Amino acid sequence: MGAYFASLNFASLPARMPSAIAQGILWGLMALGVYITFRLLDVADLSVDGSFATGGAVTVMLIMAGWPAWAALLAALLAGVLAGLCTGLLHTKLGIPAILAGILTQFALYSVNLRIMGMKANQTANLKTYGMFWENGGKGFLVSSRYVPQAIGIGFLLAAVLIALLYWYFGTEQGSALRATGSNPAMSRAQGINIDRMKVIGLALSNGVVALSGGLMTQFQGTADVNMGRGAIVIGLASIVIGEVFCEAIFKKGCNFSIKLLFVVLGGVLYYMVMTLILWLRLDPNDLKLFTALIVALFLAVPYLQKQSKNSFSRAKKRGQKEAIGQ
Repeated sequence: MGAYFASLNFASLPARMPSAIAQGILWGLMALGVYITFRLLDVADLSVDGSFATGGAVTVMLIMAGWPAWAALLAALLAGVLAGLCTGLLHTKLGIPAILAGILTQFALYSVNLRIMGMKANQTANLKTYGMFWENGGKGFLVSSRYVPQAIGIGFLLAAVLIALLYWYFGTEQGSALRATGSNPAMSRAQGINIDRMKVIGLALSNGVVALSGGLMTQFQGTADVNMGRGAIVIGLASIVIGEVFCEAIFKKGCNFSIKLLFVVLGGVLYYMVMTLILWLRLDPNDLKLFTALIVALFLAVPYLQKQSKNSFSRAKKRGQKEAIGQ
């Protein structure tokens, strides 16, 4: 055990965290898209694994074709919206269960993404040549020591803008109708809300945000891969659950909607910091998905265990056990 701890480079851990935070913010933006369907619409949408890669594929090909990076990101967002529309129409117009509609869309997007990238599994847009979307091509490229901190700052700024837009939208009449649809479909229908339309809009918006995140991740990494979205739904759920647990722990009286959205992004950051810590501990990288599943299961169980501990019957049972032991 002593030899194991002696082999760890404690000085390298802080140096790894900035990159983990930058990636965590981008995955946190993806988690905002998952939050729309998972929490607001109460729909398990598995198409995000495909739409995340679609955003990356569209972004990298358009940048290589000479498009401005910001325009490529907008195109990625629109491509994600179209993917969400496909899932929504399969679910509402053809009567396919939402989870199966998402699987079908994700399955089809694999081939679509390959065609977008010229039938190649991956494409690279070198950062030194193209830069990030806030830079003037390669001329604005920053050296490594300054690039990641700037990416963190821009990432938090994007997150703040996106959270503000979502907070505004879900406060409008249509946004409120969408939230009501997920909360109580029967009552929403009785109030004259077209719940099928709301589901389609929600799925389109969700996948648009996810694809935008995929485009940003492609720019950050400098490459797009047809499998880059694999497991995105699990990372999104992990970010949501981690964020909610910390939000409820800090705000005992409850979190308002904007704070919940903020903590979803922070959940993505915390998730990636934990993954970085696991890699730093020199655990087998092949076990990362196992650790991800364990982390998600742990944080999903926390709210349930808290409720159980506060339950009057549970407390009475514990008192009875203590009295029995005392006797």
